[in-house]
Amino acid sequence: MKSTAEFLCIVLIIMNYNIQNLSGQPISEIEKQRISLPNGWKLTPVGSSLPLGDLPLNIAVSKSGKLMAVTNNGQSDQSIDLIDTKNKKIVDTIIMKKSWMGLTFSKDEKSLFASGGNDNWVVRFDIVQNHLVPKDTIKLGNPWPNKISIAGITIDDRKQLLYVVTKDNNSLYVIDLKTKNIYHQIVLGGEAYTCILSTNRKKLYISCWGCGKIEVFDTEKMQLTKPIDVGSNPNDLCMSKNDQFLYVANSNDNSVSIIDLQKQIVIETLNTALFPDAPTGSTANGVALSDDNKTLYVANADNNCLAVFDVSTPGTTKSKGFIPTGWYPTCVRVINNKIYVANGKGYTSMANPNGPNPIKNKNDVSFQKGIKNKPQHIEYIGGLFRGKLSIIDEPEDRQLAIYSQVVYQNTPYNKKSENALTAGSGNPIPNKQGLPSPIKHVFYIVKENRTYDQILGDLPQGNGDTTLVLFGYKITPNQHALSKEFVLFDNFYVDGEVSADGHNWSLGAYATDFLEKTWPTSYGSRGGSYDAEGNRAIANNKNGFIWDYCKRANVSYRTYGEFADNYKPNIPVLIDHYCKYYTSWDQTIRDTTRFRQWKRDFDSLLLIGNVPQLNTLRFINDHTEGLKYGRPSPFAAVADNDLAVGLFVDYLSHSSIWNQSVVFIVEDDAQDGPDHVDAHRSTAYVAGGFVKQSFVDHTMYSTSSILHTIELILSLPAMSQYDAAAESLWRCFNDKPTHIPFQSKQCLTDLNQINNVVNKWSLKSARFDFSKEDKVPDKELNEVIWMTVKGEESICPPPKHSAFFMLTKNDDKD
Repeated sequence: MKSTAEFLCIVLIIMNYNIQNLSGQPISEIEKQRISLPNGWKLTPVGSSLPLGDLPLNIAVSKSGKLMAVTNNGQSDQSIDLIDTKNKKIVDTIIMKKSWMGLTFSKDEKSLFASGGNDNWVVRFDIVQNHLVPKDTIKLGNPWPNKISIAGITIDDRKQLLYVVTKDNNSLYVIDLKTKNIYHQIVLGGEAYTCILSTNRKKLYISCWGCGKIEVFDTEKMQLTKPIDVGSNPNDLCMSKNDQFLYVANSNDNSVSIIDLQKQIVIETLNTALFPDAPTGSTANGVALSDDNKTLYVANADNNCLAVFDVSTPGTTKSKGFIPTGWYPTCVRVINNKIYVANGKGYTSMANPNGPNPIKNKNDVSFQKGIKNKPQHIEYIGGLFRGKLSIIDEPEDRQLAIYSQVVYQNTPYNKKSENALTAGSGNPIPNKQGLPSPIKHVFYIVKENRTYDQILGDLPQGNGDTTLVLFGYKITPNQHALSKEFVLFDNFYVDGEVSADGHNWSLGAYATDFLEKTWPTSYGSRGGSYDAEGNRAIANNKNGFIWDYCKRANVSYRTYGEFADNYKPNIPVLIDHYCKYYTSWDQTIRDTTRFRQWKRDFDSLLLIGNVPQLNTLRFINDHTEGLKYGRPSPFAAVADNDLAVGLFVDYLSHSSIWNQSVVFIVEDDAQDGPDHVDAHRSTAYVAGGFVKQSFVDHTMYSTSSILHTIELILSLPAMSQYDAAAESLWRCFNDKPTHIPFQSKQCLTDLNQINNVVNKWSLKSARFDFSKEDKVPDKELNEVIWMTVKGEESICPPPKHSAFFMLTKNDDKD
């Protein structure tokens, strides 16, 4: 594959010059606007912008280019924005009860068709004086749980046919627009993303998200022809004006496939990453051609940029550079030499000190109600980050060189960071992969959904807010003791936002575009399944999870409940590598019981000298069951989780392998509460013979930092650009195992405390479904927990504004 980086010599040439951009602003001024994200990456979005809704996924452009529509498909609210491109103004916003991705104008620009998502219908709007007027619905089937899930749509105006592709029953529907009858339903090879019609309307091209192919549908014979193999997770499509070439974004491969439509073959594959041979993580998920068809723009969602290519001669494409965007660009379009980018998560991360008391969104109703108001802002992490539309002038080469330099400076990943770190000689965390470590056994515990302020906000030596503490020392004495006796992390951030992406990030340092784009629908109670943790192939990381890397490196491993539900593994790599009697997600089982299940298995393995090198566990009960009547109170649930953690470290520390072991403990996400620094800030703990005593570490770390540390200990390669770039935890370790065994702390809360009061909070909790991770509406559970702890009359504290703090050279000390 051709790499963008291979052609960016111009970037290196200008590095030592103070070049000004086209508006006369020095590059140093652009850099002053740089924003840090909780994973250590940075943003410097360029151009002007318009506010969008929650998770914009797609942009449709009318034939004349005068109108543009954006579909917002997030957890909190779902809506469509109509934009006047000449005046760069949002002229209308309409809220939809359910929607997802599919969006197209009629040729005459009098109608807009939008996917109704899991309502399994297409919604037709009339466009009247730049306003969206609900007109009709075209029904494919009954709503969820009937699994259809409309994705991409397009229209043949001449034949009055609507083409619809779906991502749950993996089908193409051909519909008569006049009668609304379904002509054909054709099953595809996997989950579909979108579709595009050739200019002569003889061929329909469908990106088969789940099968790595472009399905080709002959619209005259009404049948599928031979598919075209492309990359992994193909999604967005664009076509040259002469129908000669089709461009396909492949999210899992950091690539774009160029298809010669006459020959029906891929003639070239472009590498969109910033460096040659970069691992997974750029997430190409949007493509657009310039008006003259000579330049291709590719949205790299996780790299927060556009890759730019000269495609004037397909087959000999040349990379031109990069353009910095906002956070997680999902779509790119070009109109009249202006680039429009939908940034799925906006321009910044932020704190959520009002997290447990979200503002109710009274406008979240079906489109038939005619509600057109902008949805209100809430502080639950699932809907906290509002999208932005970047509007960027197509850059000349000199400007593009400056933009490229900015993108590289925003990016902590490079080949050097992948292969080397800064640990000193003798540190048990090796400097690079392949060097030995005296630590032979890693125990990695994943818990559920807490922020730093909720648990450790009462520790004076850390950056906490005592007003946001819900489960402080009296509820979590063991986690407080671990933070005091080993290391306190007060600048640690989870990479995921909810369990659906959080567990994949926690075990794979990445979440696919499928997960990122679909979990908000199910979390917003709009239908959809829990596809993470190995439950659906398309949601799995392309090269697997940390156990797959262990298997390939001949490193022994075992899991206890993580990616193993109902006493069986969710993915093949865990067959024969899991504890068959360890309970995964079941809140009727105490975490202290899980500890004893692990202890039984550990003892049997220790006896025969067969303790694996990597051990992954889950303790879940800090999730709580709210005020569900007859079930443990939130205090008892969190205290049970805390005690299990304490007993675990205690028992391991008194074993014969303590001085060869390390324990890392994280939350899979931080969604269930407030934090005054950032909604992603969470707790993390480390324990082991080599770990320092009473050390406070203010370094900015993420989930990927812990994974990178594990990889260095076990001589595993990085799984993505994010663990490759993440700082390891080497500062927390001594060169000799001097830490004494840990003594678990007495439980200060009654573990038998039961919710036995009937009130509105217990009645609300009775409706919650705790049978699987995050089936409960989390913002509602947050509210219940807050009221339980703080009381009915509590006043949520006023917003506080904090920024990330990065480690400086003066702080880089043992």
